[in-house]
Formats: sequence, structure tokens, C-alpha cells
Amino acid sequence: MNVTDDNDYYFEIKPKLAFSLNLKELIEYKELFYFFTWRDVKVKYKQTALGFIWAILQPLIMMAIFTFFIGNAMDVPSDDIKYPVFAFSGLILWTVFSSGITNAGNSMVSNAQIIKKIYFPRLVIPISSILVSIFDFLIAFMVFIVLIVLYHQPVNVLKAFIFWPTALLVTVIATFGPGCLLAALNVKYRDFRYVIPFLVQALLFLTPVIYPISIISNVWLKYLLVLNPMYAAIILFRMPMMKSAPDYSLVLISFISGLILFFIGLAYFRKTEMYFADLA
Repeated sequence: MNVTDDNDYYFEIKPKLAFSLNLKELIEYKELFYFFTWRDVKVKYKQTALGFIWAILQPLIMMAIFTFFIGNAMDVPSDDIKYPVFAFSGLILWTVFSSGITNAGNSMVSNAQIIKKIYFPRLVIPISSILVSIFDFLIAFMVFIVLIVLYHQPVNVLKAFIFWPTALLVTVIATFGPGCLLAALNVKYRDFRYVIPFLVQALLFLTPVIYPISIISNVWLKYLLVLNPMYAAIILFRMPMMKSAPDYSLVLISFISGLILFFIGLAYFRKTEMYFADLA
């Protein structure tokens, strides 16, 4: 007669650590990343005449507007970078951040029916929403390279291979924390569906996307602005084109701010995810 260990029949469900991504489980459900990401990409551009071209047009039109009104009319400095390249380099990263936060913030509510029916790591949903914005970035990045050639913008190729991927990674980190936090808050407090667009719009003008931080003379205001986690990402992305080195202390402050938001968003998401099926 075979004696079976009780462990074959019982397992213990424990709450996940607040600051744990639980990478092992996420890897086990890796197919879901592809499913949710590709589904959202198709939904985003479904029945649009221009399709993926919208990923190029949005930052390109914004660049043209800012170049005309900010770069030319107001003669705003651009850290020795041609202003159209300067603006576009900030806008393509900002698009990852803004669309990632918006999509992730609404992701749990829009996927409520799936959440209620089956179990899978809930983090898959906001992460997939951010991956959609990276897909748009890759398309717009090709236009960025064309702009560099058209405007004869000098680029340090070695620095570009180092800092451009690093800047994208910092952008993802900066997006993940607020995105997860807003996703969890939006499940319980639906007011955040109205707060998110306003928040993203306001942050655009508090981020050195269309102006350099050097034009800010007030020291305390400058330190306040660099608490924005996107400051580090944008500066790192522009570094291969800048003639002078930035203030690395400001970049470090911004990066640490992004890490803090990363862990706050992750912790709150982990704390509340067990209630998502009931509230969504």
C-alpha cells in the first residue's frame, strides 16, 4: 500500500511580498504578455485609416507645433541640439510614459471580465499596457533617426548604444510605478479615470520635454522639477547629442524618485490585487 504525503493534497496560499515582482510566476505566464500586448495593439489601431502611422504622426505634429511656437518664436535654448531633434527626442519618450500610464491606469477596469473568470498574475495586465507604448516608441524611433540625418545632428555613436536603451529602461521603470498605482486605485475609485488625463497633461509642462532645465534659475524649483522621474530618462536619451555633460546629481535625484514610485506602485498593487475581482 502506497502512503501518500499530505503535501500532495494541500498547498498553502500566502500573500505575495509587497515589493516582489514574483518573476518566476510571470515567466510561467509569459504567453499572456504576447496575448494582451498584441490584442491591445490591434484594438488601438483597428478601423483606423492610417493604422501604425499614428504612432509617428502624434509626436511629429507635436514637434512641429513646439518648434514653431517655442523653438522659433520664443527662441528657447535646446542644449546645443537642433530644436526639432531636441523636442522629438523628449516627445517619443514622453509618449511612452503618458500612454503607458493612461493604458495601465485603466487596464484593470477594462479587463474586469477576464479578471473575474480566471486566475493569472494580475501584474501581466498593466505591464502589457506599457509594452504597447514601447511598440509605438520603436516605430517613432525610426523617424527620430531620420530627423538626426535631415538636421545633421552630431551623435556620439558609442554613447547612443549605451544611453538610448538605458533611457528607455528608465522610462519603463518611471512608468511602471505610477501605472500600477493608478491601476489599483482606479479599480476602487473610478474618479481616477478623470484624474489620469489631467495628470498626464499637466506633467508634460513640468518635464523638460520642450525646454531644458537650464532655463530655470530658481534652485529650489529646479530640484522640485527633477523629482519628476522622466527627467532622468530624457536627459540620458539626449546625452549622445549634448556637447556638455549634464548635472549628474539632478539625474540621480530623478532616477531615485522613479525607483521610489516603482516600489510604492508595486506595493500598493500587491496589497490590493486580491480584491480586484470583487471590485472590478
